[in-house]
Amino acid sequence: MALLDRYLPEYQFEEHHSTLARAAPGALLDAVKAVAAEPAPLVSIFIGLREFPARCLGFFRKKPPLPSRPFGLDSFTELGRDENRELAFGLAGRFWQMSYGLRRIANAAEFEAVRDAPKLVMNFVVEPLANGETRLSTTTRVFCPDAASRGSFTPYWYVIRPVSGWIRLRILRRIKLHAQTAKA
Repeated sequence: MALLDRYLPEYQFEEHHSTLARAAPGALLDAVKAVAAEPAPLVSIFIGLREFPARCLGFFRKKPPLPSRPFGLDSFTELGRDENRELAFGLAGRFWQMSYGLRRIANAAEFEAVRDAPKLVMNFVVEPLANGETRLSTTTRVFCPDAASRGSFTPYWYVIRPVSGWIRLRILRRIKLHAQTAKA
């Protein structure tokens, strides 16, 4: 069973992107963590725009409503890796809130135990192809456990989805580049 299906078999929202790379499946999955640790200036700009109202509000209230470091892939909890096939990450919280409303999730067991908050799983899957290339895909799913959270998340999803998709495509390109240059 795919990790994506294990950790989020039910969902209301889904986004999928993929690219082709000339790199080994394991090298691509290894590159996911390396890319997560690298700064991404353009992505940081979009995250900064999303966080700008909350940061301004914190400034005027003399207390920051957001953590000092911006939201990024390192905010996710690693849920597991299926050898050289799939790597999955999760988040739980009220993502539409200015502060992201994130819950601290230490591991996969804690993620599975969350029942009262929306959950998001993002995975990376690699598939070797006959021509020597590898397809690298990412899927993001979101599950809202009740009508109230679904009603709050839905408009946020439609506003953030184009930028989220762009960020996912940038992440895939950076993973591909990292894996292909690491083997050279």
